[in-house]
Amino acid sequence: MTANRSETRPDVRAAKVWNPDLKWDERTDGTTLIWREDALGDYPDRLTDIIDHWAEQRPEHTWMAQRDGDDWRRVSYRELRDSVRRIGQWLLGQNLSDERPLIILSGNSLEHALMALGAQYVGIPSAAISPAYALISTDYDKLKSITEQITPGVVFVQSARPFAPSIAAVFGPDIPVVTLEGSLDTHQTVPWAQVIATEAGSDVDEAHRAVGPDTVAKFLFTSGTTGSPKAVIQTNRMLASNMVMVQNCFAFMVEEPPVICDWAPWNHTASGNKVFNMALFNGGTYYIDEGKPTPKGIAETIRNLREVSPTWYFNVPAGFEALVHAMKDDDALRQSFFRDLRMLMYAGAGMASHTWDDLERLAVQTVGERIRIVTGLGATETAPFAMQCVDPKDAPGNIGVPASGVTLKLVPTGDKLEVRVKGPNVTPGYWRAPKLTQDAFDEEGFYRLGDALRYAVPGDPTQGFYFDGRIAENFKLQTGTWVAVGALRAKIVDQMGGLVSDAVIVGENRDALAAFLVPSLSAMRALVPDGTPDDEVPGHPAVRARIAQHLAGHVAASTGSATRISRVMVLTEPLSLDRGEVTDKGSVNQRAVLRNRADLVERMYEDTPEVILPEAPSAG
Repeated sequence: MTANRSETRPDVRAAKVWNPDLKWDERTDGTTLIWREDALGDYPDRLTDIIDHWAEQRPEHTWMAQRDGDDWRRVSYRELRDSVRRIGQWLLGQNLSDERPLIILSGNSLEHALMALGAQYVGIPSAAISPAYALISTDYDKLKSITEQITPGVVFVQSARPFAPSIAAVFGPDIPVVTLEGSLDTHQTVPWAQVIATEAGSDVDEAHRAVGPDTVAKFLFTSGTTGSPKAVIQTNRMLASNMVMVQNCFAFMVEEPPVICDWAPWNHTASGNKVFNMALFNGGTYYIDEGKPTPKGIAETIRNLREVSPTWYFNVPAGFEALVHAMKDDDALRQSFFRDLRMLMYAGAGMASHTWDDLERLAVQTVGERIRIVTGLGATETAPFAMQCVDPKDAPGNIGVPASGVTLKLVPTGDKLEVRVKGPNVTPGYWRAPKLTQDAFDEEGFYRLGDALRYAVPGDPTQGFYFDGRIAENFKLQTGTWVAVGALRAKIVDQMGGLVSDAVIVGENRDALAAFLVPSLSAMRALVPDGTPDDEVPGHPAVRARIAQHLAGHVAASTGSATRISRVMVLTEPLSLDRGEVTDKGSVNQRAVLRNRADLVERMYEDTPEVILPEAPSAG
């Protein structure tokens, strides 16, 4: 049936991609090794060598741009090289090193990017920290933990005032703070203009030549969905080899430098490493999108995408869902978005089938072709590119095969296949944490991702894999049956028809499964009268009735107790960053939610009024 559907569907827009030569070997204990025979190819000792290359080859081409009113502030590749050398000279004068790195508290900006690359150019690590730890958190515990791990020597913020309380509470008075706007009473404040006016000398050239493959380029902190943030070492070898892997996969970028419009934070590996470096490494242009994949934040993304036609575009599923709704009634947005597009990539969560279908339908309606919708698997510890699916598919979920240079190891763990990886893109470990580092690798040096995979086609790695949940999230029912939490979360979210953005599965050591649902207010609003207050939308009878209807469909399609959610509750109190329930990019910590909301777990099984059952769609 699927084959017939594919034969009648419009063609996929041409985009040169890899043609992997996959090999594998199954050991007697059930462990399988999977690797690529096609070689990775050479990669530079320093990622920042590419700055000098493009400054010579495309000096006036825009490297990066940021919105400035109705126009864009732009930095060319020539200006990039000049700026990073000046910044590098100033940073060298502060005696920074691995032991005293640069810490960046602000969100994405031109100055943030220049500071990070200026440090990297002269071999000084930087660490971009989630602004939420300094601006949204009230106790600053995560920020304190981070600074204790890496002992920074200089802090950069875009504007001093918003960060003044956290800087005063966390950083020693001897640490200077670089900023574009304002000053601090508690710390020496260095104006950005002073830094960028520094004349670069021979010290910069000498420091740059000393940078090698094992030089620490930056520290990235894990999101904390399964524990406290850890400082993951990112070497030049990791970043440079990863870019060659990406270039091998998205081969069209070699001939057509990418145009990217991206909102995702640089304190996370997805954009801070892959997307950021992908534009730079291929001589492309990166437009900073200051929007967010939220009902309010998406307006700025839409504004930008009306002006910028990307060739490669990344978003989380919630962001794609919001774009789909906007494009249905906005011809100018749709035309601009699809005009030059070669590829769409989603990550961070599973994409719902209706979102996938809508994107394909809108692409065909606009340009007469489907656009590849792709995803993969990686981690902060893998720089992050490790697996990718770029073959045209009929539905979401396939995460593909290993990148060139990467070896997968699938280890039977209970009824799951735990995935481990080895390659030049894998971190040497966690900063100043030898025990954590030791525990992260197995006896053969493979990094333990903590994820489970399942074959798309049993026994045939060439057809790719599906994500099968986090090993640490899975639990047993009272009957002893294992529940694959990741797959079930993706399934129930998909079956809720866009009304929820995520779910937390409940039921460990109980006889039936339940779920907390994270509401998608923008979708729920379509079911309620105009003017309904936000706090009344999730509990509105029309919303509850629709959820109950979807839940009934889920129950009817389920095949057993480990895949059947019998009751749900819509969360009305937002997930908490301070309590570790969610990261700033929206990843949900399943166990933290269950721990913090143990009272709601009990009420779920007591049939309290907020519980929605499939057989009572009109309950209120």
